[in-house]
Amino acid sequence: MLSLSSMEDIKTELKKRGFKGEFEDSAEAKEKYSHDASMFELRPKLVVMPQDSKDVQALVKLVSEKKKSMPDLSVTARSAGTDMAGGAINESVIVDFNKHFTAIEEVTPEEAQTQPGVFYRDFERETLKHGALMPSYPASRELCTVGGMVANNSGGEKSLEYGKVKDFVNELQVVFADGNEYAVKPLKGEALKKKLAQKDYEGSIYKQVYDLCEAHYDAIKAAKPHVSKNSMGYTLWEVWDRETGVFDLTKLIVGSEGTLGFVTDIKYRLVPHRPHSGLLVLFMRNINDLGELIPKVLEHKPATFESFDDQTLWLSIRFMPSFLKMLGWRRFIHLLITLIPDGLQLLRGIPKLILMVEFNGETEDEVRQKVKALHRELKHLRARYEINGFEEDPTEGKSEKFWIMRRNSFQLLRSKVKDKHTAPYIDDFAVPPTHLEEFLPRLQKIIKKYHLFATIAGHMGDGNFHVIPLMKIEDPKERKKIEPSQKEVNDLVLHYEGTLSGEHNDGLVRGPWLEAQFGKQIVGLFRDVKHIFDPENIFNPHKKSDADWDYSYSHIRDHF
Repeated sequence: MLSLSSMEDIKTELKKRGFKGEFEDSAEAKEKYSHDASMFELRPKLVVMPQDSKDVQALVKLVSEKKKSMPDLSVTARSAGTDMAGGAINESVIVDFNKHFTAIEEVTPEEAQTQPGVFYRDFERETLKHGALMPSYPASRELCTVGGMVANNSGGEKSLEYGKVKDFVNELQVVFADGNEYAVKPLKGEALKKKLAQKDYEGSIYKQVYDLCEAHYDAIKAAKPHVSKNSMGYTLWEVWDRETGVFDLTKLIVGSEGTLGFVTDIKYRLVPHRPHSGLLVLFMRNINDLGELIPKVLEHKPATFESFDDQTLWLSIRFMPSFLKMLGWRRFIHLLITLIPDGLQLLRGIPKLILMVEFNGETEDEVRQKVKALHRELKHLRARYEINGFEEDPTEGKSEKFWIMRRNSFQLLRSKVKDKHTAPYIDDFAVPPTHLEEFLPRLQKIIKKYHLFATIAGHMGDGNFHVIPLMKIEDPKERKKIEPSQKEVNDLVLHYEGTLSGEHNDGLVRGPWLEAQFGKQIVGLFRDVKHIFDPENIFNPHKKSDADWDYSYSHIRDHF
């Protein structure tokens, strides 16, 4: 076990090596950093706030040197702490990148270079000045950082059109387990041959990963989940492509939850921001028409196809005053006014699902034509439609009310329901959308079977849903529901050839399910990847292929 004196030794030695950042080991700091947005608790021994990359390198080198004499020593990267899977907590050393790694270094209309501790909201503000956007942001866009998005391979409402973070990373600066920083980017041809021939630590990593991908090429390619988004495991199937000749280690680093190294700098590819949008809203009394509706919508290639359920709607109505602080008086009053027609509609019955189909374009007329075309095609289905978004502010307009409900449902659950707590353990699965008509009723039966109060919101176009139960986790009777209900939901997802995580990653909650998702052979390759990058297991233990359910379950929070 790590002792107080051993942590003092770490601090002393780091200062001798020129470490410029700060340390926190007070009871208050340990309490703060023992939680992220998950249902787990791991209390660290020390919090380190590096000032720059040299500090990070010094820390990693020291931890690597001390690991044999201090087996429990490890480091876990953390930024905003919004991770819902327990990926940003650790019982040893937490490395906080949110204190100093906050520079947006360069932005052009095509690319932006940034440090990982920058909040996405600030990053987007700068890219929009250049008419550009990094579109794979999550619903927590106001709270999360760009580094956390890399760690989780995040996605969100625009992933249907644009893909995930892995599709927008051009280059990373990464500190590997030897304590040195390296540039990681796609390679091919002579550049790849040169890298593979290097007789050093970096070359060894490239050579070992390349050989692994070549030796198991067909099995690795076949392991890719049959869904449009996935954050389970290590994305080996996208590293090496024989046809293109591209070898891209960023595909491993993105989504690795800091288990392979520490990202210290990011170059993101950007896309043009289309200034106009229009929203088609469908109020579904039942889900019997989903099998026909979903493919019809997807044929029209919307930018976004989102959904939320009746529980989310009621939650938003119940806690409507909380939006005042979030929006300010002007936007809050606008929200109330635009909700009046929907309030009258609710008197005639509560919809089971509210679907939001958004189209973007360069002009208002372009968007209007897209929305009207889909509207005409869906007339025969029994749903109510509402076209929004063509007012003084075409991006928001009347549609803002629906985005507020959709984007802030989890935050409302966390902060406003006082007698129960969010338990995100079945919160991020994705199944092929063609199965949703069968899948959703079976999911709802499981939720009812275990008497779970849960909201269901998601990315309908990707079949990616966020089911957030509210539970009294400190109650032993409630805790007993977690494992069996998770197994039933996960088995159902896998039955329909889905993935257990579309966006939120493995962490403590889904890492133990990697073998069920991918099988023994592929998980064995994941372990090989981890060993190649991190042979001493200094980076973020108990996550990914190192996860164990007994360990995870024993660290579920018992107080709030």
